[in-house]
Amino acid sequence: MNKNLLPIHFAPLQGYTDAAYRQAHACIFGGIDTYYSPFVRVEHGEIRRKDIRDINPENNRNIHLIPQLIAPQPIMLEQIVSLFIEHNYQEADINLGCPFPMLAKRHNGAGMLPYPEEIKELLTAATEKYPQIRFSVKLRLGWENANECLALLPLLNTLPLSHIILHPRLGKQQYKGEVDLNGFEAFYHGCDKPLLYNGDLHTIEDIQTVAERFPRLAGVVIGRGLLANPALAWEYQQNRKLSPDEMLSKVKQLHTAIYNSYEEQLQGGETQLLMKMKNFWEYLLPNGNRKAKKTIHKTSKLTNYRIAVNDLLSSYQ
Repeated sequence: MNKNLLPIHFAPLQGYTDAAYRQAHACIFGGIDTYYSPFVRVEHGEIRRKDIRDINPENNRNIHLIPQLIAPQPIMLEQIVSLFIEHNYQEADINLGCPFPMLAKRHNGAGMLPYPEEIKELLTAATEKYPQIRFSVKLRLGWENANECLALLPLLNTLPLSHIILHPRLGKQQYKGEVDLNGFEAFYHGCDKPLLYNGDLHTIEDIQTVAERFPRLAGVVIGRGLLANPALAWEYQQNRKLSPDEMLSKVKQLHTAIYNSYEEQLQGGETQLLMKMKNFWEYLLPNGNRKAKKTIHKTSKLTNYRIAVNDLLSSYQ
């Protein structure tokens, strides 16, 4: 293996990359240096129970997991970090990049970026109160404009952060439009911390292009690209693509492993299991049989779901 290859980190996506998915992906596809949990947050004064289950080390064996948190205020951050410490985590990622309006308008995620004093208060509280935790930060160029991340550079360079992940879009874009590589480059040249690139990496060539343009990168972070092609990290490391037969075999294994995990864990019966499994197919095999995918999305019965999955996989080229 080429030692100059960048480490691949698996970005978290709410509703998709939970513990069941991470465990199955690591076992069947591999190639990932670090997985991140979907962000843990406080709702109505308490941490969501599903978040607590998701980061439980018992559910994340044999992978390198960094739990991620989202919080608008130090008091909420401290509540979540206490949970991480209780589970013996020594790393944590602070989300300043989530673009979803319902959270952003409450100064969560990318919604904090126009307010540097709030970010300073949050990050300073984290790093000063918990020196035993290696904090990283994930952010976007800004909410309204790309200068917002540049305004944060003096602070970020001063703090004892393990690394920074930058997605070169604005929060108000969500996931629409093109990534702004010039905006990323401006931050890259001013950043003293290990920097990871995140955004629109779907192929080996995409990763190589970013690595060539930004040779000091400490790694790349991929979310939707890995959900669409779970073999992408392995293919980048091996510099070859899986054949259709190899991919089909592994996708079947991944589906079976996750289906069995959910069937064992979930208490909501057929409806809840179906809802979780429909998410599994939203990004996966984007060029797969559209009719079968549509049936998977619409079905309300597990029997019909299994038939549609078989149709989708049997027609995969």
